[in-house]
Amino acid sequence: MHGPIKSIAFTTQIRYWSPEKASGLAVADIPEAHHAALGGLKQQHVKGTIGGEEFASNVMPAGGGRLALSVNKAMMKAAGVGIGDEVAVEIRQVGRD
Repeated sequence: MHGPIKSIAFTTQIRYWSPEKASGLAVADIPEAHHAALGGLKQQHVKGTIGGEEFASNVMPAGGGRLALSVNKAMMKAAGVGIGDEVAVEIRQVGRD
């Protein structure tokens, strides 16, 4: 699966990959209802918006049947959000096309 897809929009909370560490990689869980549209529980490149700001990042399996969007510091800064904040996400493209 590569290229533009039917837009997937959801609201989610930004969290640490390992919450017990309270540091490190930040992610946003993708609701299970959208996993199939993104090709299932596998790592891949995606593009879209977070908090209305454009991004290019990756989704990856996060254990326990979860799929997570990697959220870097630049994405959080551009969207004006941080760990623990709720944020609107839209994914419009899968793959590097």
